[in-house]
Amino acid sequence: MNVFDKITDLEKVVSYSKHDRLVQGIIHSINDKVLTPGDTLPSVNVMIRELGFSRETIMKGYRELVGRGIIEAKNRLGYFVSGNSTGQTLKVALVMYNLDTFEEQFYRNFRQTLGPSVTLQLYFHHGNIDVFETVLQSIRGQFGMYVIAPIPHPKSKELLETLPRNKFLMFDRYEPLDGEFSHITQEFEKSSYRMFTELADDIRKFDEFIFYHSPDSLDPKEIARAFRKFIKTHDINGRIEKEFVAGTVEKNKAYFTLDNFAMWEILKECKAKHFKPGKDVGILSHNDEPAKEFVGITTYSADFAAMGRLAAQAILDREPVQMTIPTTLARRASL
Repeated sequence: MNVFDKITDLEKVVSYSKHDRLVQGIIHSINDKVLTPGDTLPSVNVMIRELGFSRETIMKGYRELVGRGIIEAKNRLGYFVSGNSTGQTLKVALVMYNLDTFEEQFYRNFRQTLGPSVTLQLYFHHGNIDVFETVLQSIRGQFGMYVIAPIPHPKSKELLETLPRNKFLMFDRYEPLDGEFSHITQEFEKSSYRMFTELADDIRKFDEFIFYHSPDSLDPKEIARAFRKFIKTHDINGRIEKEFVAGTVEKNKAYFTLDNFAMWEILKECKAKHFKPGKDVGILSHNDEPAKEFVGITTYSADFAAMGRLAAQAILDREPVQMTIPTTLARRASL
């Protein structure tokens, strides 16, 4: 018995459409070892000739099987059996910056909420637009869902526009695209200004408020705008420095950084100089994580664990979503 026999055999299931017969026939062929991993599936034209199905029916069936990760498409080579597992309902590509602690919170909750029937493939672009473009080119057409943390870059829109909107979910940062699309993201400018304002009385206890931010970095520029607005509106003595320089930590100054490495260096210098965070110096960090909670660092952050759960649930529900994750302040001893 070959794959055509498996598909034709399902004619006796009166509730099955031609699409159902095609999809289930191929799945039965894999389960019964008629097709094995790496085998080439009949071309669309051969399927049309042997089964009498329309081209649209064959293409729709193949697309569903690709989206579920059961088969894969290779440019100019055709369709191939991906593996022995036919139980998965969806194949998802997750494209992230990297796996920092807060992004790991997203990943773990995203993976757990999706459940075992969804195949998840993880990719990283590291904030490099060339890597981002290469990744998108390599995965396009291979997945049933694309969950992507975009890069703030002029080329990002053009690259993301090539993905089908009904299979695309943006997360983490928001980058504008034409028309409606699904996203679960965070907001930086208004929320940062609100967090600074809530901390204004604590910040005023120090002589100066210093924010380490390089305009050439991928750090959100909206935070720098919020910082400038805050120090002007609240008449705070403050400034932006491009980077932290070792040996520059001084008493009676409050420091704000998005860079975890700089934050730990500031803490090390405080220890060496016998400065007590929260009393002699102030420290504020962005993106909360367990290590910062453990050492008592005041932070403000979106809830990446909730972002991961909500993104996964939107995929499982197959429903469009537009959501901004609230930013919350965690007051601790450092400020």
